Amino acid sequence: MEILPGVHRIESDLGERFVCQYLLVGEDRKILVDTGLSGTPEGVIVPYLEGIGLSVDDLDEVFVSHADVDHCGGNRALKEMNPRLRFLCGESDRAWVEGNDRILAEIYRWSEPYGFGLDGESLAWIRAELGGDCPVDTGLRGGETLRLGAGRRVEVLHLPGHTPGHLGLWDPDSGAAIVIDAALERGIYDRAGTLLQPPRYFDATTYRATIRKLRAMNPEYLLTAHYPQMQGQEALDFLDRSLEFTDRVHEVTREGIKGGITGLKELTELADEKLGPYPDFAIEIGAAIRAHM
Repeated sequence: MEILPGVHRIESDLGERFVCQYLLVGEDRKILVDTGLSGTPEGVIVPYLEGIGLSVDDLDEVFVSHADVDHCGGNRALKEMNPRLRFLCGESDRAWVEGNDRILAEIYRWSEPYGFGLDGESLAWIRAELGGDCPVDTGLRGGETLRLGAGRRVEVLHLPGHTPGHLGLWDPDSGAAIVIDAALERGIYDRAGTLLQPPRYFDATTYRATIRKLRAMNPEYLLTAHYPQMQGQEALDFLDRSLEFTDRVHEVTREGIKGGITGLKELTELADEKLGPYPDFAIEIGAAIRAHM
């Protein structure tokens, strides 16, 4: 639905949870934020566009927030539907967004050298949902502005931590920060509110700095990929909880090391016990543990 003037939230199922794309509609340009999984364009995005009187041919650009299967998996499908589409992403994430082999090896199989990782079925699902390689036209670093129409621009935010090149958008007209996965509280929940998946961040310092940056912006609206729309104090409280969780991860990491646990696999199991439990992708808390070691 159109949640703010010219800002549409497109929500679809992602197993037990949901994932959102955003559509920015201006007088002159239309920008889609993220493409979901490989089947999201055909199954979700196209029907939504048709429901508001648009088509894929009306899109000008796709703004990819970061390198993750549920955010860039539909890139190739959309490109095939509209070869004129220009794709933008964070320059630091470009190689992963463009190449399925690279993102699978470095984002999803990062833990294997430490003796643990995703099972074969999960890896096969991720590969299928990545949807095939798709080139990126422009790499962004934050600070750029994207023109939507006369007198209306949105600012590109560099929000690293979850991934090095994670981007968001700031819409000054509405006071909305579209942050996608830049802050992840204590994890992602299913639709019933049960904690499901841990927050993954590869760099603790930059992730914490990102959360503080967003907090200082004092957004009126906080728009994410896996949580309901937040406004005012609710948004600030979410950011505060996200920052507080990193303190908990740090404490558990120190506690484990002082107790003689030095292996990342064992520390990850400890974090799952102390901070979770996380029934889905529990190994991803290991990335945060490693970031605090």
